[in-house]
Amino acid sequence: MTTTAPNCLGTAPAAANDRRDLPASPRVKLYKRRIAIRHPDPQAGERLLADSLGAVDLDAMHGILKQLVKASAIGQKPDEANLAFMISMIRSIAPRDSIEAMLVSQMVSVHMAAMRCACRLACTDDLAQQESVTRALTRLTRTFAAQVEALSRHRNSDERAITVKNLSVQDGGQAIVGNVTQHANVLVAEAATGGTRQGAGL
Repeated sequence: MTTTAPNCLGTAPAAANDRRDLPASPRVKLYKRRIAIRHPDPQAGERLLADSLGAVDLDAMHGILKQLVKASAIGQKPDEANLAFMISMIRSIAPRDSIEAMLVSQMVSVHMAAMRCACRLACTDDLAQQESVTRALTRLTRTFAAQVEALSRHRNSDERAITVKNLSVQDGGQAIVGNVTQHANVLVAEAATGGTRQGAGL
């Protein structure tokens, strides 16, 4: 399975908040030994697809795409409709870095596997098979929930600054005049005049 790509990607992925305003991702055509991105401008098509997948460059984009193609398979044959759905879901979640790109790709793959299990569960009357498929479905849905939580933790891991508007000073304390911002375990005070900073451990 081969793909043709230029040496570099012209633009980095857009910010997540802008991702939904971009043109739709190009469709991907699957052939026996290659993957084709269907777009009038091949380079523009690759940029759009890379942005949808959260890929930082062409190597990352083609790597994720090949993995999604394999995960889209029905009866060991990759399925274009499944692939289009998976790409659309990744685009709607809008991965913002390489970690999110890999995690979200895993999420949609686990979802696909879970829905296959749900289909098997609905189509069998054999009690032993029902129990086996139910266990697999339970593991997959729990994995998906854990992945959603991991994505949320990763996105909220950026340090949030807390600005203190009012300060009360006890007897023997020292007042700080100016904007006070708390970063992790360090209190940073910006004086009202001169812009000097003082640091004190909390």
